Amino acid sequence: MLPDKLTDRSYPTADPGPPALRLASTGTLTYGLSVGEVLGVSTLTGARLIGGRSGLDRIVQRLNVMEVPDILAWVKPHELLLTTGYPLRNTPQALDDLVADLDARGLAALAVKLGRYLDGLPQRMIEQADRLGFPLILLPSDVGFDDILNQVLTDILNRQAAVLARTEEVHRALVQIVLSGGGLQEVVDEVAALLEVAVVAMDGERRMLAGSGPDEQLRAMLSWDGPAGTVQAGDHLMVPVLAGGFDHGRIVAHSPGGGLRETDVVGILERAATVVALLITKQQAVAAVESKYRADFLRDVLVGRAGDDDRVIAHCAGFGWDLDRPMAVLVAELDGRIGGEPDGRGRGGRGGEPGGEAPARSRGTDERMVQERLAGAWTTVVRRHDRHGAVASFAHEVVAIVGAPGAPGAAGGSGAQPAPDLSVLVKEAAAVFAEPHGPRRTFSTGISRTVTSPAELPEAYEQAVKAVRVGRQMHGDGARAHFDQLGVYRLLSLVSDPAELHVFVRETLGELADDDEPEAMDLRRTLQVLLETNLNVAETARRLHFHYNTLRYRIGKLERMLGPFTEDAHLRLNLTLALHVLRMRGI
Repeated sequence: MLPDKLTDRSYPTADPGPPALRLASTGTLTYGLSVGEVLGVSTLTGARLIGGRSGLDRIVQRLNVMEVPDILAWVKPHELLLTTGYPLRNTPQALDDLVADLDARGLAALAVKLGRYLDGLPQRMIEQADRLGFPLILLPSDVGFDDILNQVLTDILNRQAAVLARTEEVHRALVQIVLSGGGLQEVVDEVAALLEVAVVAMDGERRMLAGSGPDEQLRAMLSWDGPAGTVQAGDHLMVPVLAGGFDHGRIVAHSPGGGLRETDVVGILERAATVVALLITKQQAVAAVESKYRADFLRDVLVGRAGDDDRVIAHCAGFGWDLDRPMAVLVAELDGRIGGEPDGRGRGGRGGEPGGEAPARSRGTDERMVQERLAGAWTTVVRRHDRHGAVASFAHEVVAIVGAPGAPGAAGGSGAQPAPDLSVLVKEAAAVFAEPHGPRRTFSTGISRTVTSPAELPEAYEQAVKAVRVGRQMHGDGARAHFDQLGVYRLLSLVSDPAELHVFVRETLGELADDDEPEAMDLRRTLQVLLETNLNVAETARRLHFHYNTLRYRIGKLERMLGPFTEDAHLRLNLTLALHVLRMRGI
């Protein structure tokens, strides 16, 4: 039995578990005292720290008494473990590794009373405590465990009550700021004043949303990369801003002199993070509505139903867009969409709508997030190069209207930006869009001709759509194509009825139009190379790695199937066009 009287205890108890274990707290407390503060209570006036001095800032949230040798199964993090050594009196060698085992389980400290069952502690035990920063305390022989339990638990509960009262008061003050119409800056200013430290709220990309404090401290917080919810070097504390299951950023406090380990600082920052999350969510909701309104109007512009030029120019000026200048339309589409192929939207005429009439399909949350990231990348790059350019995200694409190369960046004004280099825009958007981790996604871009009025934008939009889709067919994923550089593909893409093109292919190529027959595809490849080399048999044989006589045999077979194309120039032209149409399949 324990030599210290533990009857008539006034400290709260939880489920005691097995008889040998007596918990001295009601469970996990949100706040506690540091080991250094515990040593300052009156009942421990004669206590002596003999090891682990660097761990005096460990937090004590509960107390426990060691009565059995297998105590490790019952200890919990942040406990101050009290013992007389009675359970280990016959196995002193177990003391050598006890400190390491307790430290691994997150205990705050070990307090031992010597003289009755243990005469001293092994030197190895003290050395381990110093190495691990695990406080090892010698208790006075005349102090009872019940006195320690009562006083320390009372102090912990008092500290908890005081901290909760202060954080609740702070929370009410911050909520009042929001209800009074205040924003992020007012909230950050209030927190900085309450804590007397510098505070910054930042988004997920470490961009400052609001800050209060000296500039050098704000810069230090923006560049600090410590994990959320931890303190580094005693001068930074970062708390995540979470809402609706999403991480919206961080709120960081900075004090060059340290002191941020105080639990009330953590509580206030956590309450501030909740209010900041509320404000950010509100801003995002407003931004989403505004973005949809802008996108809807731009959609009307691109299909020609937004009104006359003067009305469109005036309305877009309210969004910060300048459409009264030479412009080009860029369309960016994600490659590798769900379903394996670009979506067939059938935009043959000018009546097609941006992002409209797509086949019903489940895009999934991940696909929507990638689409949003693509829109964000284009918005960032266009703002950087053309502050009066327009960007909108539709269901399946991102559309940008920017100043045409060589044209002034804005109508009038001496500070107008020059029109951006469109190829530079595309490259920078790809760089911003690139995901450093996870699967790599690409997008293809189509660029229209230059137009000079809003009335011409619907045609320019259709050109960009044709360019992005033809470019992907010609060059693969990640293609960048200008409508004027499509050559014969541009003429073919202007045919409004795709069915007519398919009929032409079938009538011209016959059996060779079938993709299900390997032999037909092989002969079609031979025909294509022959036409590309202007019927140079030797060069064709070299490219296809055929014997000269084998190629002669194949040419004869192709002429029996298609007609005398080696002698008929018009037939060769038809065959060439049919092969081009096949390369544009899906348009």
